[in-house]
Amino acid sequence: MTKPVVLLDPFPRQRERIFNPAQWERLSAMAEIIEDKQSPMGESLIEAMLPEAVAIIGQTPLPMARVERATKLRAVLNVEGNFYQNIDYHACLSRGIAVLSIAPAFAVPVAEMVLALALDLARGVTAADSAVRAGAERYGLAGNPEALLISEARVGLIGYGNIGRALRRLLSGFAADIQVYDPWLPDSVLRAEQVRPADLDTVLATSQFLFILAGVTSDNQGFLGRQVLETIAPDSVVVLGSRAGVVDFDAFVDLANAGRFRAATDVFPAEPIAAGDPVRQSRLLLSPHRAGGIPAAMETIGEMVLDDLGLILRGLPPQRMQPARWETVFKMRSPPARGGTAPGDGD
Repeated sequence: MTKPVVLLDPFPRQRERIFNPAQWERLSAMAEIIEDKQSPMGESLIEAMLPEAVAIIGQTPLPMARVERATKLRAVLNVEGNFYQNIDYHACLSRGIAVLSIAPAFAVPVAEMVLALALDLARGVTAADSAVRAGAERYGLAGNPEALLISEARVGLIGYGNIGRALRRLLSGFAADIQVYDPWLPDSVLRAEQVRPADLDTVLATSQFLFILAGVTSDNQGFLGRQVLETIAPDSVVVLGSRAGVVDFDAFVDLANAGRFRAATDVFPAEPIAAGDPVRQSRLLLSPHRAGGIPAAMETIGEMVLDDLGLILRGLPPQRMQPARWETVFKMRSPPARGGTAPGDGD
């Protein structure tokens, strides 16, 4: 029996980072894998093999003309994480072609990182380390004049998608009072998640710990402008963990530098960060967009792709990856992570 044809075009990721040897063996047994020595896949190979492809693993551009030629195509399994606007989603979805993203693979790694950044800001972990190395350490209570507890604190989440849900599970151990602003979710859904629905003004003004986790869409680019950021509770801990495009980043840095709130970020407007970018000398706690791209997440990506591809080839619906939805996929604007020394290192 002839194996189904699957195009493997994972750029900017690398095949070896997505599939370990055992996973690659499983994939190879499942389908005839077509890949190119160059990355991304060359146009001529795409055009030649597209009519036979049952699935595409990657973010291959799929305008209407290509979708029309892909008569056997059942699924596009995006292994970058963001729903690129290089696919004619209307053409795919109207033909029953599933477009899936591995974004959920990054939820727990990013949630753990943003929690770690918040705890650092609350307890001065890296600041104390620097003080000890400089011979300026202070002991006991004298070293904790501004320390905060996240336990039983009021915590605000802006955005309650994959990362927000993962963070809520982590925060449950701290008995935190969690309030959430997410205009795409009804209050009943949030209450079922054991969090309290709240409007944006309330979340900003009353949260001692604030996590900005909303992805960029056509509805919310830059919606946290300077005037909005100025309403954040004084001396609160603010962590930007999704995409810089949802905030006025210059204002965010300015207010943190002025001591308005304590801030950390894992994302930046331009990546890699320019050598002379003032953010390098700011008071922010900085992480170079590395929250999601860890080995465990890469292994999870391989598992998710194999599990869902196996189901699709059996005529069953996928269960692990995140499906593109008619109502929202056209709004997605989150850029891919860039700046790592190896392709596809970010989330």
